[in-house]
Amino acid sequence: MKLEEILIPKVQEAVKNLYGIEITAEQVQFQKTRAEFEGDITLVVFPFVKAARKAPAMVAQEVGEALCGGLVEKFNAVQGFLNLSIAQSYWVEQLQEIAQNESFGQLKRDTKGEEKPLMMVEYSSPNTNKPLHLGHVRNNLLGYSIAKIQEANGWNVVKTNIVNDRGIHICKSMLAWQKFGNGETPENSGKKGDHLIGDYYVRFDVEYKAQIKELMAQGMDEETAKKEAPLIKEAQAMLVKWEKNDPEVRALWQKMNEWVYAGFDETYKQMGVGFDKIYYESDTYLVGKGEVERGLAKGDFYRREDGSVWADLAQNGLDEKLLLRADGTSVYMTQDIGTAKLRFEDYPIDKMVYVVGNEQEYHFKVLSILLDRLGFPFGKELVHFSYGMVELPNGKMKSREGTVVDADDLMAQMISDAKEISKDKVNTLPDITEEEANEIARVVGLGALKYFILKVDPRKNMLFNPEESIDFNGNTGPFIQYTYARIQSVLRKADTPASDLSPLASNLSPKELALVQRLVDYPAAVRQAGDEFSPAVIANYAYALACDFNSFYHDHSILNEADANKRALRLVLAQTVAKVIKSAMALLGIEVPNRM
Repeated sequence: MKLEEILIPKVQEAVKNLYGIEITAEQVQFQKTRAEFEGDITLVVFPFVKAARKAPAMVAQEVGEALCGGLVEKFNAVQGFLNLSIAQSYWVEQLQEIAQNESFGQLKRDTKGEEKPLMMVEYSSPNTNKPLHLGHVRNNLLGYSIAKIQEANGWNVVKTNIVNDRGIHICKSMLAWQKFGNGETPENSGKKGDHLIGDYYVRFDVEYKAQIKELMAQGMDEETAKKEAPLIKEAQAMLVKWEKNDPEVRALWQKMNEWVYAGFDETYKQMGVGFDKIYYESDTYLVGKGEVERGLAKGDFYRREDGSVWADLAQNGLDEKLLLRADGTSVYMTQDIGTAKLRFEDYPIDKMVYVVGNEQEYHFKVLSILLDRLGFPFGKELVHFSYGMVELPNGKMKSREGTVVDADDLMAQMISDAKEISKDKVNTLPDITEEEANEIARVVGLGALKYFILKVDPRKNMLFNPEESIDFNGNTGPFIQYTYARIQSVLRKADTPASDLSPLASNLSPKELALVQRLVDYPAAVRQAGDEFSPAVIANYAYALACDFNSFYHDHSILNEADANKRALRLVLAQTVAKVIKSAMALLGIEVPNRM
């Protein structure tokens, strides 16, 4: 039972006996004791001071005296705050309970006998004209971690992806391959399919800019040249053919998409993320077009003279939004309307979460308004988890110019760096094989990447620094992983499994006590991370726990402790810390090695 749950009835009883007043459980407020005061938990007495008709300091003192004894070892009163020091026997009991609870940190949601509520989390959302890049890495890691954290908070979670597999950008890659590809394929080029197609997206931009420059040299202004360049006109014509199901265009599109999907699958597997359901824009945009046409017939939208369809959002304090182009082709908003409708038909979704960068905040504000206007009850309930961009020392990424940090290259480099940095440590491990050394490098390299990205408040822009991320000291993934591996080494050397050891010592040193209290805080960190949709809460909890353990380990012997009960306690403590570190890191999608 949580400490607050034990103390609340004791406080209610003390206040009733002292002042003859009944207080509710909600009036009993606790907070963590501030570092400058002695105590483990602080009772705020202000909610019942008025009824007691005494000064706050006097009420705190009297309630403290009434509570003292048994669970409450001692207390100190500071104005209207009562700082309580809890008996060490309670903390030892907590350690034993945590050690025996294999699902510690997994929170249960009160559903009153009904099924757990369902949350759908959308992330990734790649375009099939280019490979995944650093921005996608942050998106995928955030989305996957949020899904795991919400599962730990008692939700059924469906991880979903919407693949943007149609549109003018897709036609640009297709057209460039058609014109300049000379039959190049992933098989005959040795390139991953998504990389191959990305190269042709860049090639289109190069050729397009050359045509613009040539037209401008002939006296045309830049804006007109951009519209009149032959390549862009051909791409637009190809999009119209695609939407009219032209067999030749569709066959080319399907072939090139299959190359890209195979490449994406490799990247997702290496990254350690996955999906329960994948939607494709090519399947959802017609549903969206149908909804737009329905809204047009109802008078929710209007058609301009050129044939394009728009939504007037003036009543919502916004401008007008294009829904269908003059040539009848759809836009992203059309697709998202259709995707939302299909998802809510497929699943009994209680909460829909879109993990999409903050540059799309306006888009999702408009999507919510349009879905509500179309009569969908879920329109107002959509959650846009808006996160900041990953910034680089040399500026923003531009995929059409080929100046991106490729996700595959980044992961490969992180693994290579981990292997180089840790080779001196790994080579000292007994009986280490090359296969195991490579696996350790993979786990550490990817752990460094994931942790560095996830430890930052997701709503902030961040600067990715590979060298800093892979440091074995400081707030990094490898530091936490090394702490876990160190504990596993201790446990392997113990002659008795920690789980079989009892009784435990009841006199905890300050650092042992701090470590137990940190373990007790884990469920609260999981709940906070879920409420705030913030993997950073878990990352920083794991780092604090690792720091506490290393501080304890520096000052206390475990295997050489002469007192059997103390040795037993420290082994259980070490094993439990390792269990919680592994659990916390798993919520971030990070593996932990048994040795490093």
